[in-house]
Amino acid sequence: MPISDKILGSPKAFLIEIGELSHFIGRFFIELPKRPFEFKEFLRQCFNIGNKSVLLVGITGFIIGLVLTLQTRPTLLEFGAVSWMPSMVGISIVREIGPMIIALVCAGKIGSGIGAELCSMRVTEQIDAMEVSGTNPFKYLVVTRVMATTLMIPLLVIFGDAVALYGSFLVENLKGNVSFYLFFNQVFGGLEFGDLIPATIKTFFFGFAIGIVGSFKGYFCSKGTAGVGIAANSAVVFTSLLLFIIDFIAVFVTDIFYDL
Repeated sequence: MPISDKILGSPKAFLIEIGELSHFIGRFFIELPKRPFEFKEFLRQCFNIGNKSVLLVGITGFIIGLVLTLQTRPTLLEFGAVSWMPSMVGISIVREIGPMIIALVCAGKIGSGIGAELCSMRVTEQIDAMEVSGTNPFKYLVVTRVMATTLMIPLLVIFGDAVALYGSFLVENLKGNVSFYLFFNQVFGGLEFGDLIPATIKTFFFGFAIGIVGSFKGYFCSKGTAGVGIAANSAVVFTSLLLFIIDFIAVFVTDIFYDL
């Protein structure tokens, strides 16, 4: 193969995959309002995605709060601004650090799980069997999972933010003898609706991206057992890249509204 083909092959394949993903998203919105709604499968996926991720998200959020406070407190102490710690930590976690890191953790756990599960069903021809039997596998497998991630990721982010703030409070309580009431009074005093609403809205897009990319990678994976690992790995990589892009767009749009 010529060197030029090797160089141009990767961008070409990437653009093709973007087109296929766009078509996959379009099919999702076409299938979404169609009957049957598969409500039981949707609830089952919500339980699996939310319940099985609570512990991981809680530990991640707790460590975020601890590390952020421990790293920032000495610097603020030097400038005599340690009283600003609760407000600064609250704004940092709620606006950016909490949603982004928790979404990346969920992409690694949930996105790879969806990709591996659907790919294994494709390899073992379970999806083909559903099509032959007259069942709509796209509606049953893809739509339910994407809707579940879109709903559950914001809830997980809110839970992770709360645990992160509690972890930050523990550090402040031990090192600065700050009471629970004073700490959270300053946290919520520093937050505005302009901080909460954009940070919450973008988590729905994070959840949609995690579900749609994981489903896309698993639904159209290559045959063979190796395809399961490839689907799980590529789902995490592609989703992580997409999350950074979504986060940049959200911050850019929010900054425009602030300027107005």
